[in-house]
Amino acid sequence: MAAAKVSDHVLERLRAWGVEHVFGYPGDGVNGLLSAWERAGDRPRFLQARHEETAALAAVGYAKFSGRTGVCAATSGPGAVHLLNGLYDAKLDHVPLVALVGQTDRSAMGGSYQQEVDLHALFKDVAGAYLETVNVPQQLPNVLDRALRTAHARSAPTAVILPNDVQDLPYEPPAHAHKMVPSSLDASPWTAVPDDDSVARAAEVLNAGERVAILIGQGASRAAAEVARTAELLGAGVAKALLGKDVLSDELPYVTGAIGLLGTRPSYELMRDCDTLLTVGSNFPYSEFLPPYGQARAVQIDIDPHLIGLRYPYEVNLVGDAAATLRRLLPLLTPKSDGRWRDTVAANNRRWRTVMARRAALAADPVNPEYVAHTLDRLLPDDAIVTADSGSVANWYARHLTMRGTMRGSLSGTLATMGCAVPYAIGAKFAHPDRPAIALVGDGAMQMNGMAELITAAKYADRWTDPRLVVAVWNNGDLNQVSWELRALGGSPPFEASQSLPDIPYADFARSLGLDGIRVTDPADVEDAWRAALASDGPAVLDFRTDPAVPPIPPHAEWDQIEATAASLLRRGGRDPHLVKQGLKAKVQEMLPDLGKGR
Repeated sequence: MAAAKVSDHVLERLRAWGVEHVFGYPGDGVNGLLSAWERAGDRPRFLQARHEETAALAAVGYAKFSGRTGVCAATSGPGAVHLLNGLYDAKLDHVPLVALVGQTDRSAMGGSYQQEVDLHALFKDVAGAYLETVNVPQQLPNVLDRALRTAHARSAPTAVILPNDVQDLPYEPPAHAHKMVPSSLDASPWTAVPDDDSVARAAEVLNAGERVAILIGQGASRAAAEVARTAELLGAGVAKALLGKDVLSDELPYVTGAIGLLGTRPSYELMRDCDTLLTVGSNFPYSEFLPPYGQARAVQIDIDPHLIGLRYPYEVNLVGDAAATLRRLLPLLTPKSDGRWRDTVAANNRRWRTVMARRAALAADPVNPEYVAHTLDRLLPDDAIVTADSGSVANWYARHLTMRGTMRGSLSGTLATMGCAVPYAIGAKFAHPDRPAIALVGDGAMQMNGMAELITAAKYADRWTDPRLVVAVWNNGDLNQVSWELRALGGSPPFEASQSLPDIPYADFARSLGLDGIRVTDPADVEDAWRAALASDGPAVLDFRTDPAVPPIPPHAEWDQIEATAASLLRRGGRDPHLVKQGLKAKVQEMLPDLGKGR
């Protein structure tokens, strides 16, 4: 039997760490690894994306929804470069990810050789938590173990660079000798908690408040029960950063939904009117949506001491695991007896849901984009996994989908990259092959990455015990979010040459791959299309022809702000600007009768 090579030991070590999937794309810079995969019987399973960027994004989606470390692989040169966007998505959303990257032979380094790229310079920012090249076989266990351990411990991307010739060397473990670095596999669970004095100071702040608001992010994902109990004791309302949308059920009367520009009016009012703020596991960056400075006393809980205290003048900063810290805090909290604040929060929620239903019911040309999301909401299975792309579709995901049951959901929260929703959903299907996944995608993102990754969905659908993967395209012929930003921020019409998109027959393309495809141009067909896709026995694409003139109104919008940019909003072409302005005002007033009444 031939001696094991370095590439064989890479896969053996991954298996020992419990890695089951590697998302990647082949190339001659990783030929040694690919040969090892063949010898290993495809263990861990190599999952071929259509592009290295989408391989990395699928690994991010897998990590987000499995709670495990994602792994991706790419060849040298262009393959490594293509990984960057997905790795940055992992870095900014604090997702554990390991990239295995090929490199030209050691003997050619420094010779301006084909596909020779300075990978340390390329990756030093995005994979700065741990980045190393394996130059000799004895180095491998330590480097690979540290990359995996660091990714998990710091919730960050790391990278291991494997020169092509090293992959094919006979594997030798590190000797018991000077300048040899051994390694080990085991990593026990650990929990960080703040000291008792800090917890007591936090309890004093929270007990003194009369109108308490809680903001949660993805760092509270394993603390749902503790957050809910804290909210009950404090009579608090709970707003959610978008990355924390699936932490608590939106059916709870005190949960106000998303916060920020894509958020809800109740979340805006919760922050505007509170006198105390507790932030748990969130690094939400937009301080203008937090309470005015000086109005609220504030406490933060976060696992990362480097990020705590960044976004608001917190009085107490508790560094620790969210669940463990809240369990220490709960016995010190005094239950609130006055329920008026909680009643106000619940009333605001009811009003918002009524407004959202009215917005979704409005006629549009041809289909109201909000109606598409609003209709899906009541049809979603309680165990669905929902991914949303960047763009105007993220507004409808944030505002219209009610998280409940064991639903999960995510998007590119911080990098806000386009083209992530379909790769995320594919990663989710490998994390939970027994659950349905739904990707909500704008037509810009669909043309960028989504169409190619439908090929990946078709390739692997037979490996999922629940084969449902629904890709819904909001096809409005426009890069809509940027168009609205141009109007709102620049006060000018969108630039046609940059914003207009071709009308692609997405449903026809899906059918050409053997998938189900349905094009919807009539609002009367929206519900039936969703039902058909959710009952499909394989991946399905829904092509909704939606109206680009339905504005994603911010939760704090005022009528004069809307009017100021109204002249170009409804339709491109030869309408009288004054009539267009008045028409938009009337349309928005009809859509938002309960909003815009003061700040």
